[in-house]
Amino acid sequence: MAQIHLLSKETIDKIAAGEVVERPASVVKELLENAVDAKATAVTVEIKEGGISFIRVTDNGCGIEKAQVPKAFLRHATSKISSEKDLSHIVSLGFRGEALSSICAVSQMELITRTEQELTGIRYEAEGGVEKEAEEIGAPKGTTIIVRNLFFNTPVRKKFLKQPQTEGGYISDLMEHMAMSNPGVSFKFVNNGQIRFHTSGNRDLQEIIYRIYGKDISSALLKLDVEEEGIRLHGYLGKPEINRSNRSFEIYFVNGRFIKSHLIGKAIEEGYRKYVMQHKFPFVVLHLEINAQEIDVNVHPSKMEVRFTNEAKLYSFIVRHIEEALHQRELIPEIRLVQEKEEKETLLPGIIPEPFETRRLEQKNNGFPVDGRIPPADGENTPVMQDILQNQWEEKKNLTENQTYYVENAENHANTVREEAPLFVEKPIQMNLFEEKLLTKEARMEYRILGQIFATYWLVAFKDKLYIIDQHAAHEKVKYESYIKQLRGKQVQSQMLAPPVIMTLTGREETIIREYKDAFAKMGFEIESFGGNEYTLRSVPADLYGLSEIRLFKEMLDELSKGPLTGTMEAVTGRIATMACKAAVKGNQEMSQEEAQALIDELLLLEDPYHCPHGRPTIISMSKYEIEKKFKRIV
Repeated sequence: MAQIHLLSKETIDKIAAGEVVERPASVVKELLENAVDAKATAVTVEIKEGGISFIRVTDNGCGIEKAQVPKAFLRHATSKISSEKDLSHIVSLGFRGEALSSICAVSQMELITRTEQELTGIRYEAEGGVEKEAEEIGAPKGTTIIVRNLFFNTPVRKKFLKQPQTEGGYISDLMEHMAMSNPGVSFKFVNNGQIRFHTSGNRDLQEIIYRIYGKDISSALLKLDVEEEGIRLHGYLGKPEINRSNRSFEIYFVNGRFIKSHLIGKAIEEGYRKYVMQHKFPFVVLHLEINAQEIDVNVHPSKMEVRFTNEAKLYSFIVRHIEEALHQRELIPEIRLVQEKEEKETLLPGIIPEPFETRRLEQKNNGFPVDGRIPPADGENTPVMQDILQNQWEEKKNLTENQTYYVENAENHANTVREEAPLFVEKPIQMNLFEEKLLTKEARMEYRILGQIFATYWLVAFKDKLYIIDQHAAHEKVKYESYIKQLRGKQVQSQMLAPPVIMTLTGREETIIREYKDAFAKMGFEIESFGGNEYTLRSVPADLYGLSEIRLFKEMLDELSKGPLTGTMEAVTGRIATMACKAAVKGNQEMSQEEAQALIDELLLLEDPYHCPHGRPTIISMSKYEIEKKFKRIV
């Protein structure tokens, strides 16, 4: 019979470290969270070989008292909470008390720290979870932690790491997320001696987005800031034209914590449903602030998962406000037939603080001595700290122009140079809100339909613009809005199926049927149980008769299964887009000019005529100016 053994402390620590420390990026994440919790305003992260051989994290936070340092390396030792009651309202990023002990268990670790109240600091060394040395030294206020030879004593874990370049990429992504979650903190990232990332800490989230993603993204953002019933949502929404092919650019934070949530991600995509095509995903950087008692972050040691007490309320809040923010803009893409030269930005000078520069930054010139040597501040006269400070000065001295300076206001100070090129490209931009608009009743008497091309698109001349309308997208939008109007007026017509269609449903699909029974009935679907897991579909909306009703209904069930089950009509109406698409006139189908005129007239009456329900544009424009440039009438 197998014997039961009590595991040694070393074995327990290594097992615990496996949950917290997955790769070098995990180490950096834990140390950065500690720095932010310590109220640091400047943090520097330096790595070598992807963080496998060397990681150094320096901050100017509150530091750790000398007497508390050994205790900080014990498992489940933390200053963030004191009892189980605190778990119900966690406001700090860290709280589990596992980070330092787990990192120390699988590395060679060194800590240098000093509080503002103490005259001297402490240097503490540990290896594999065992204390090696502790000494009193002069040090600046804040904390520096150095991690060397990660997984040196767990070769099984180390062999699963990827190449240093890949591991460094994970840390770079982490630094970007931390900068966007804490725009009031200056973050600096040094990889193999090269400064790869540096933010100013001036609380300007759009500037950080500019520095990470460039001007094309930062200039195509819509600001969002709403608050309702104790929930605040603020940040930036990307305009529909900067959509992506994956969800990597759906970036959101809950109470300053970067997380991944199926609920929030689905709510964001639902808010963009009318504006972004299927299988495309929006660009967003959003902060969600919610009462700490309404969420549970104690789900997994990585702290990347969060649970919400009222999912339906939060889902509806996000969807509604994103839809409203996008609906307020007229989004007719304008096609430009010139290739823009790569834009050059003249960046304004601005000194970005280092963690230990507090005293020197108070000087008016924010500068350094001419000879390049840094005079020691109080507590900075030790050889170790003098070397750290000197290295920081050398790094700053060798910055490239783009890394030395930062943009205080990219929109006002960017110097853009454009030049015509022989290649044709399409670059959609938002129509000026003060221009005269095509889609108004007043414009009806002035626009002129020129004809149909490719049996799909209609050309319309209005003022000094040429408009191109996609007949399928336009008709789909008209059908969609018509059906929504019928629903609101309770005037939906049903068509009986003879014979009824029998469906075999999964347990999840049965739950959806029960949850949305009333909503389906209002839409014109009559569904009855047929025994077991089989159901009969007896009637469908009249507009859908003959359009593969069973397949369409199953598609609606699939869509509804991706979001939280709210039981509301609003959750179902978003799926009507598929129904409208099936019933709309198709491309490559001839229409008479009278039919096109009637379609455009109906389009004029819609609240949002610019996109079909799936997010494709119904209409694009081309200016007279752009056309004349191509014919060389304008040089």
